[in-house]
Amino acid sequence: MQKRNIIHKLEPYPVEVKILPSIAELASGRIEVSDIRHIEIDDLLGRDPVQPFKDLMKRNILDKVVMVTGAGGSIGSEISRQVISTHPSKLILLELSELALYTIEAELAELVELEEKRANGVWPARKKVEIVSVLGSVGDEVLLRELLRTHKVDTVYHTAAYKHIPLLEKNPVPAIENNVFATVTLARALMEHEVENMVLISSDKAVRPVNIKGASNRLQELILQALAADKDNKTVFAIVRFGNVLDSSGSVVPRFREQIKKGGPVTVTHQEIIRYFMSIREAAQLVIQAGAMACGGEVYVLDMGEPVKIDNLARTMIRLSGKEVCDEENPNGDIEVKYIGLRPGDKMYEELLIEGNVIGSRHPYIMRLSEPSCIGMKELTTALEALGVAMRDADISKLKNVLQNVVEGYGEKSVLQDMQKRNGEEGADRDKQPTILH
Repeated sequence: MQKRNIIHKLEPYPVEVKILPSIAELASGRIEVSDIRHIEIDDLLGRDPVQPFKDLMKRNILDKVVMVTGAGGSIGSEISRQVISTHPSKLILLELSELALYTIEAELAELVELEEKRANGVWPARKKVEIVSVLGSVGDEVLLRELLRTHKVDTVYHTAAYKHIPLLEKNPVPAIENNVFATVTLARALMEHEVENMVLISSDKAVRPVNIKGASNRLQELILQALAADKDNKTVFAIVRFGNVLDSSGSVVPRFREQIKKGGPVTVTHQEIIRYFMSIREAAQLVIQAGAMACGGEVYVLDMGEPVKIDNLARTMIRLSGKEVCDEENPNGDIEVKYIGLRPGDKMYEELLIEGNVIGSRHPYIMRLSEPSCIGMKELTTALEALGVAMRDADISKLKNVLQNVVEGYGEKSVLQDMQKRNGEEGADRDKQPTILH
């Protein structure tokens, strides 16, 4: 909190702000004065950390065989780091991108070697974690069954998904294939092999979705809830829903950083648009802990803190880089903020709750939802068959009609209009609320 206050006091001045390592970090010998770094956004958005509950971190990981799908992505790679540090017997990295898989495999191998060196002579050495790197798609049924049969997987963190909203609006068929049908393939394979746990990474886009990304997320949730209700199912399915994570691929923070580096302009879709943010590390730890509390079919939401106006975020990043914003008030500034309009599928603001009650949990930043009962698997199977036909025929209109029939709120223009109207009406009040970025 003190660091954030100091940063905010320095923000109005035309200076570039950097952070020194702490005295404790310097004394440890792991960090040098040369490790002076730029201000990162999580220095501003960060909240007082809650230490992970060790028993929840260990419950589905310690001495177990864990698989992470989409292991080279932003969330998948951080979950993989957290898993490695919690000592599974084996970690299977499933990733479609060759470069992403190579990168995360090399990093995790270094972490394992470093831990072995630190443990040498201090305490009895644990058995070295085996890392299995698998290049392939989570929608490959043959590959999945072979992996599950060979490695006897206990826990799966399913992070593999397409997520770039405008791209998915233009490419709905691969979006549904990867986000929905691959999830069905995975879930059924896990049930067949009686895998203990699966945690699905969902998003706030699933709440009253206005885009393909959100509709696919909500359909994923409905499918897992329906499968969890199967009396013969022995796999515990859990769903964790949260907003944006800082510095994830395709997010605004790295884009703004690159635009500032080039001298601008910094592009913002709308002056009033707001989003929730949290650090990747915190999100990954909360996902693991939420999954450990599940009994089957629950939807958990993470406390994302205060929403942030993207316009304020852009201006803060410009000022903290030592530049001045160029606008009507300061036409001689260095970098312009340019408004480019909402993209296809964009919302003015995001939500985490559809309806129903929020129930607290052991962790102050994890809540369980009591939402309306889910759709039965029979109805979902009919919808999936219709989606398959529409995808085969490249009939986008039919595909969207099927989604409208099964995903509540999707495709209703009034939803987006109401959100924009509500945002306009509440904009003044929201500006008065205390936020991290001003």
